[in-house]
Amino acid sequence: MLNKNRGTDSNTVTSQPQDLQIAILIDADNIPYKSIKGILEEVTRYGTPTIKRIYGDWTNQRLNGWKPLLLENAISPIQQYGYTSGKNATDSALIIDAMDMLYTRDIDGFCLVTSDSDFTRLSTRLRESGKWVLGIGETKTPSAFIVSCDKFVYIEVIEERSKTKLQHGAERDELVRLITASVYDIADDNGYAFLADVGNSIMRKQPDFDPRNYGYYKLTPLVKDLEEFEIDERKVDDSIKHVYIRKRK
Repeated sequence: MLNKNRGTDSNTVTSQPQDLQIAILIDADNIPYKSIKGILEEVTRYGTPTIKRIYGDWTNQRLNGWKPLLLENAISPIQQYGYTSGKNATDSALIIDAMDMLYTRDIDGFCLVTSDSDFTRLSTRLRESGKWVLGIGETKTPSAFIVSCDKFVYIEVIEERSKTKLQHGAERDELVRLITASVYDIADDNGYAFLADVGNSIMRKQPDFDPRNYGYYKLTPLVKDLEEFEIDERKVDDSIKHVYIRKRK
């Protein structure tokens, strides 16, 4: 889905390299347990999960739904008692572990599974240290955390509760505007831009961009359904075509 190579197609292409060693850190207080299988499958699209930890107060019956899934999915539960009411102690435990891993583990990237904006600074700090950060959360996730990640994926999209067809309207117009701006950023003298590079540009502008938000599994078919753009498929060899697009005049 995400790579530096000039492939023929991708879901949402960014500058994230392939085969990352990824630590998955899950905030049990802010993520529905029924979504865990889809979340773990999503992470494998970007690299190999080498650490899987989940944080919460496991003496709290509210988290009972998680317990049978932890062994099944090889996720290590980290106990964090709620010593005081109010501020969630789970946040601190997850943040401390992430910073320990940053300096003591051979990790290429982190997946922060939460809908809590309190992890915004952690995401920013990890990126400042050269780590790739994937965020996964519900659509209620505050924008501050979303934009702090290299890539953000909505749980609702993972569960395939996406739109079935890209309709005309304000949302479609905003999508066209976003793609157009990215094409103009990198277009050649003829106005064409390599679609993989367009994907990179879009992701830098809007980390939560995902073709599945619009009912498409990959970026190329989405763009092909937008009449505002011309498509040029350039053959590289017998099995590879590079897709270029430009805005229609």
